[in-house]
Amino acid sequence: MVLKNLAIGLPTMLGCLVLQATVTFWSVRYYLRQADRSPLRVGWIAGVCPLLIVMIIMMGGNFLQMAIWGTLFLSLGEFDDLYQAIYHSAVNFTSLGYGDVVMSERWKLLGPLEAATGVVMFGLTAAALMAVLQHLIKLHITAGDDQAL
Repeated sequence: MVLKNLAIGLPTMLGCLVLQATVTFWSVRYYLRQADRSPLRVGWIAGVCPLLIVMIIMMGGNFLQMAIWGTLFLSLGEFDDLYQAIYHSAVNFTSLGYGDVVMSERWKLLGPLEAATGVVMFGLTAAALMAVLQHLIKLHITAGDDQAL
């Protein structure tokens, strides 16, 4: 039973890593292109707009991973409808752990595997957002706009 969970969970974790790494790479490149176009001419608030877009895209990547896990749970017969499967997945992925919806003994180990994935993916998201924010702050300090900080 454990090997079956690992055989399904580990490739799903790997797929999530590839997905979030792709989203992260694309998002940071998007930010850098936006920062190069008009780094400070439009002001501090407008400079935060690309950061906001990066955050939305990266959180979208996290939500897509929750949907992937939810779809997996649905395909394994753990849930009858997609909403319930994605809800359970979101509770696992965010490490919330309500416990109001529990999977059967057969696939229960997938929950902690998804939680571990979520912790790593949110860490990756936070790290990328911090890198973007540091770059934004550096642009403003370099331009002598440190009063806006």
